[in-house]
Amino acid sequence: MAEAYPWQDSLWQQLAGRSQHAHAYLLHGPMGIGKRALAERLMASLLCQRPEGLEACGQCKSCLLLKAGSHPDNYILEPEEADKAIKVDQVRDLVSFVVQTAQMGGRKVVLIEPVEAMNHNAANALLKSLEEPSGDTVLLLVSHQPSRLLPTVKSRCVQQACPLPSPAMSLQWLAQALPDCTTDERGELLTLAAGSPLLAVNLQAQGVREQRALVVEGVKKLLKQQQSPTQLAEGWNAIPLLLLFDWFCDWSSLILRYQLTHDEAGLGLADMRKVVQYLAQKSPQGKVLEIQDWILAQRQKVLGKANLNRVLLLEALLVQWVGLLGRR
Repeated sequence: MAEAYPWQDSLWQQLAGRSQHAHAYLLHGPMGIGKRALAERLMASLLCQRPEGLEACGQCKSCLLLKAGSHPDNYILEPEEADKAIKVDQVRDLVSFVVQTAQMGGRKVVLIEPVEAMNHNAANALLKSLEEPSGDTVLLLVSHQPSRLLPTVKSRCVQQACPLPSPAMSLQWLAQALPDCTTDERGELLTLAAGSPLLAVNLQAQGVREQRALVVEGVKKLLKQQQSPTQLAEGWNAIPLLLLFDWFCDWSSLILRYQLTHDEAGLGLADMRKVVQYLAQKSPQGKVLEIQDWILAQRQKVLGKANLNRVLLLEALLVQWVGLLGRR
């Protein structure tokens, strides 16, 4: 059974409680809030032969086959390798599944995640199935970045936004999910996960607080000219590139915000408050805007899985960062 999260209660009632189901749903929202679990829960409910209320019974033949991963009327489409594209040949295989008759006499249900992993050709190959899937077929599309989807894909689906849970609800859930962390540590993890509770759990598992401490220490040494951009870029080899760009993007936003408001409550997490304040006082605003634009552009390349030279990219980032103080 897919996990049911407390912040999805009303969303679930709304989705599963429909008297007639659409042929395609697009579940979209930030990463780490349980969209995949929601889609799997709906998939189980739609395929179940004896649903109990809105939930799958978990006991019928259909539920048992689904649990075993061998349901003939269920199809899951995802990248063959993590972080790679969904290829057009994979979509063609899916399309031939959609035109077949359901083997168990009920619905066919397709789950695609993440939809934005389809390249242009793959997305176009899917359009006909989205517009008029044959028989009683429901397609569940899960997207973490709906802005990257073709408008023609979005327009053929019932779009369902999946919002972030409230901080209070997330922290309450994290207290059970991460009982060994202190309240402050859970709050810090949730901030680092931009409010996504499941992402906070993943970040804790990958040692994000230790990684962050290493980066913060490095940035401080860089600004004091105790370490060079090259040394740091090589020393941060184990830290995910996207995480680094997220942090620098966040810090540049906090610098700008402080330059505009002088509000000390808006300086972000405690570990970088003094640095953010110092850079805000010493850096020309035009330079901060420039570096922020550059960081956002590089972050898009990282998100788009561009073939980047990691060390050179980080060196360029750190050279620009030091450049905020007029030093090169």
